[in-house]
Amino acid sequence: MIYVDINKDESGLITSFKMEGHAGFDDSGKDLVCAGASAVSFGSLNAVMALTGITPDIDQGEDGGLLSCRVPDGLSANKRDQVQLLLEGMVVSLQTIEEEYGQYIQINIL
Repeated sequence: MIYVDINKDESGLITSFKMEGHAGFDDSGKDLVCAGASAVSFGSLNAVMALTGITPDIDQGEDGGLLSCRVPDGLSANKRDQVQLLLEGMVVSLQTIEEEYGQYIQINIL
């Protein structure tokens, strides 16, 4: 099971997220759920860095079963809004995967 925790502050802004685990949908290298979740999350982080110039604090597990990200503090309102839009897009995409494959991925908004 892939667990995704999305942490938001009191105003509803995403401050961090953590994705951990393995879907177990199929064998390694053939697991479409894992591939989809990985593509969405890494693609979103790449978009944040390429389009906003902001580099979040990112940690990856050695076995591929962990990705965590923290949005830096002190961003200008414009940069913060850009980062939020991209991360909210990531959440929508992950929730779409969860709708079809909920027995393999669980998203928690905290």
